Amino acid sequence: MITIQTEQEEEFYIIKVEGEVDASSSIYLDNKIGEVIKSHKKILVDCEDLKYISSAGLGVFMSYIHEMEEGEIKMVLFGLSDKVRNVFQILGLDQLIKMVESKEDAKKLVNAI
Repeated sequence: MITIQTEQEEEFYIIKVEGEVDASSSIYLDNKIGEVIKSHKKILVDCEDLKYISSAGLGVFMSYIHEMEEGEIKMVLFGLSDKVRNVFQILGLDQLIKMVESKEDAKKLVNAI
């Protein structure tokens, strides 16, 4: 089960992901990111309540990397648990997707890149 909430905070658009992103729920994340990148350039993904991510969930983030680079869209994930961060690291995705500890760090990084 997944819950996705969004909010605007200053020039940042925040996507809060709660629960588990697996093959059946990754479509919701995919739809939300696809919708958001059409109109926002600074996106923060709040993963503090993300309990699990499968390869399908990782694929969602990967599928937008090229589009974000071309559109000069900046996305940073923050608040990942060690377990979830480890999944990204095992596949080397931490080299392609920016991840930090806190929302404040994410805001600073988005403004720096």
